[in-house]
Amino acid sequence: MDNSKYEKHYSEQGFWSKLGKYAKDAGAKVVYSGLLLFYALQSPKTSTKAKIQIYGALGYLILPIDIVPDLLPVVGYVDDLGALMLAIGAVAMSIDSSVKQKAKDKLKDFFGEDAVNNQDIIDVDAHIVD
Repeated sequence: MDNSKYEKHYSEQGFWSKLGKYAKDAGAKVVYSGLLLFYALQSPKTSTKAKIQIYGALGYLILPIDIVPDLLPVVGYVDDLGALMLAIGAVAMSIDSSVKQKAKDKLKDFFGEDAVNNQDIIDVDAHIVD
């Protein structure tokens, strides 16, 4: 998926608005993946090339028109997760323990304390080497 065409759709306000409205529908794995990318974007360690990839993936996440509409139960966020995971793979070197901790702390705000122990979160972390 070419995330660069979605870069123009990213905004910090749009990101937080989408998560605020649809976190429960999207699920912890999608939200955590988005948070990892968001906090990697804020990190001074993240290269410009990586930031462009992140902008594209987050732009796709907040874009109201998807390949698979987000309104479809269960499958609506599969394409978003795919875009986020591709970006995570591409920018994994920018995701350090500080970025992970910020993402997990924020994930708790959406899903509660136990969310960080969810197998989906553990699976996402397994794709990232600190």
